[in-house]
Amino acid sequence: MRGSQITKFVDEINKVMPTIIREFGRRQAPQLFRGKFTFPQVFLLDHLAREGESTMTGLARFMHVSTPAMTGIINRLVRAGYCERVYDPNDRRIIKMRLTSSGQGIVRKVNEERRRIMIDIFRSFSERERTQYLHILRRMHTVLTTAQKT
Repeated sequence: MRGSQITKFVDEINKVMPTIIREFGRRQAPQLFRGKFTFPQVFLLDHLAREGESTMTGLARFMHVSTPAMTGIINRLVRAGYCERVYDPNDRRIIKMRLTSSGQGIVRKVNEERRRIMIDIFRSFSERERTQYLHILRRMHTVLTTAQKT
């Protein structure tokens, strides 16, 4: 793509992306919009569900925030009973976070809701369009994660 073509392409993405993000969010699990969870908390819960346990430093790195900021996010989740601190029996300075059964339930509910939303949206796409979209997303994932490591 020439410079002007890619600029037009990006401008068009910038026009539609805020609406797409807003509408996904609006359709997301209702507890997000009743003030029960923030998006960072949901991302964090989902990460813990996939990874199992993680240190505060690891979580802060994953979320691209400082460790003190991560402590604030985690403290709210711990108080609400969605995750817990696990102390290393050999070194009590090492603290890992993991989901409680309540936290696992929230992640399951959010993922089920996300799946329902995606099915509703992509039902109107052809198989070819869905395949192309998935190919592009995988390519973006590769570009973003490769750039992240360098």
